[in-house]
Amino acid sequence: MEKIVCPGFQAAGIAAGIKNDGKRDLGLIFSNTPSKVGAIFTKNKIQAAPVILDRERVQSGLSQAIIVNSGNANCCNGKRGAVDARAMSAFVSTNLDIPEEMVLVASTGVIGQPLPIEKIQSSVPELAGLLKDDGFLDLALSIMTTDTMPKLVSRQGHINGKTFTVTAVAKGAGMIQPDMATMLCFICTDIDAKPEYLSYALWVASERSFNRISIDGDTSTNDTAIILANGLSGVVIENSVHKASFQRVLDDVCLALARMIVQDGEGATKLVEIIVKGAVSDEDAYAIAGKIGNSNLVKTAFFGEDANWGRILAAAGSAGVSFEPDNIDIFFDDVQMFGKGRGLGLTAEKKATQVMKKPEYTITLDLKSGEGHAFVYTCDFSLDYVRINADYRS
Repeated sequence: MEKIVCPGFQAAGIAAGIKNDGKRDLGLIFSNTPSKVGAIFTKNKIQAAPVILDRERVQSGLSQAIIVNSGNANCCNGKRGAVDARAMSAFVSTNLDIPEEMVLVASTGVIGQPLPIEKIQSSVPELAGLLKDDGFLDLALSIMTTDTMPKLVSRQGHINGKTFTVTAVAKGAGMIQPDMATMLCFICTDIDAKPEYLSYALWVASERSFNRISIDGDTSTNDTAIILANGLSGVVIENSVHKASFQRVLDDVCLALARMIVQDGEGATKLVEIIVKGAVSDEDAYAIAGKIGNSNLVKTAFFGEDANWGRILAAAGSAGVSFEPDNIDIFFDDVQMFGKGRGLGLTAEKKATQVMKKPEYTITLDLKSGEGHAFVYTCDFSLDYVRINADYRS
């Protein structure tokens, strides 16, 4: 894999013994200089201790490090959870000689189990010592839970003749219906921008990517997306033209990660893009696309490679959106399956079945009611999804 870097940032990931399988489970990002920070978090009412801590700390607008563990969510652990989250940041503060308030914390894994904080404390010196410019792959490996592949992306853009970089890692394969950002996502960039703009740009990018994906319809208690900007490129985001240029690159990075998450969905064998167009509004289109993408009946049909357009139409009709059923066209890639209020027969179904054998394809609904348009990425429900989640804690 090509080495992935971002000027002024270092990363690392090691095995601290939090997981029972001996795999990497503790990661660190460090900015050589204090960075502007923006973040968005889960909307779930149940929130892990690191989420609560980070909400407080990002208000300062500055951060310099993020420590993250996998294998344990540090969620619903009462006062101990809060103490352990702060302790994690204190370990990093001591080893990197930076203020504790400049350290953010993230966790992912099983809910309700006490964090083995002693293992983290004893491992942070090694972790800090392994920080390196191209350590993002190690970081990505360290935050995986049921993920089968690391997820990291780097892109460059140009503003006023200067080059800037956006590098990000993410994790997620199950409990995916973000409703804010993603499962865990850490973005590093060498632009200079105000913290409030960074949070806004991240929110916009998330609306166009992470909030358009679903694996199982469940929202995590630990969802966190953080962006750090150290300004080393000399690119300063000062006007609408600069913002548009940066947003395009950030959107590209987030969408690439979002697609990876759905491709790596627990037990998934298909990546399916649901497109709804011709709706009265974008909101109506999104409501329908999301209803289809979250339908268990639709997702099991994807796994069975069953071109069951009736399930798709029924899901659309339950989205609470007004439309004329007889006007709808349904396509599997470029194969039309439904139009003028009826299915288009066995020949169309056979062609659509061939489409569904591909690892990636598109389902398009044209409502012919307006200019509204939206998309959602989803995956199939396989037998392995049930097995993985039935055995998750064992």
